[in-house]
Amino acid sequence: MANILVVYYSSYGHIHEMALAAAEGVKQVDGTEVKVVKVPEFEVTKKYMSQQDAYVKAQEAQADIPEVTLDDLKWADGIVWGIPTRYGMMPAQIKQLLDSAGGLWANGDLEGKATAVITSSNTIHGGQESTAITSFVPLMHFGMIYVGLPYGENPEQMTSDGIGGSPYAASTVAGADGSQQPQDAEKTMASRLGNRVAKVAKALKGNL
Repeated sequence: MANILVVYYSSYGHIHEMALAAAEGVKQVDGTEVKVVKVPEFEVTKKYMSQQDAYVKAQEAQADIPEVTLDDLKWADGIVWGIPTRYGMMPAQIKQLLDSAGGLWANGDLEGKATAVITSSNTIHGGQESTAITSFVPLMHFGMIYVGLPYGENPEQMTSDGIGGSPYAASTVAGADGSQQPQDAEKTMASRLGNRVAKVAKALKGNL
C-alpha cells in the first residue's frame, strides 16, 4: 500500500479544485490510500482577505478539509503539492510549512518520496512555470523525487487555447479577475499527475 498526500493552499478555490482532481487520479491506482489536507491561512491574511466575497466563499467550501501536520508528510509515500503562484514563486503559507519541517529534513524523513506540483495564476504568463521550477528547489533539499507531466500523456499541453499545463506541473489559469474556474482539460491533467505520482510512489516504496 502506498500513501499519497495531496497538500495545498488555496485562497480563491482554484487550487482546491485541482487538488481534488489530483486525488481522484490517485484513487484510480490500486493499492493506494489518498489524503487531502490544506495549509492553514495566516490570521492577518484572513483578516484582510475576508472583506472579499470570493475569498470567503472559497474558504467556506474548504471548511471540511483538515489542516496539514508534519505527521501527514511523514505518513506519505508520495506528495502532490498545490502551490498557487505569488509573484512567480510559492506563497508564504507554503514556505512556512516547509520551513517548519526542518526536523523532517534533518532525519531524512522525506527522502526518496515521489512528489509533484500543481499551480495556478491569473494569466498564462503569470508565473506558472517559474513557480513550479522554483518549488523544485526546496523539494530537492528534502530529497524528494520530482514527477513531471510529460507531453506524451498530456496532449492538452500542445494546444494554444489558453489553458494551464506544462512538463513541470499541472496548472490552471484563473483569469485576470480570478473568476475563471479550472477547465476540464486542466483538471484532467491534475488527475493524471496524481495518478502518475501514485504509480511512481508504489514503484519506489521499499526499493530505495
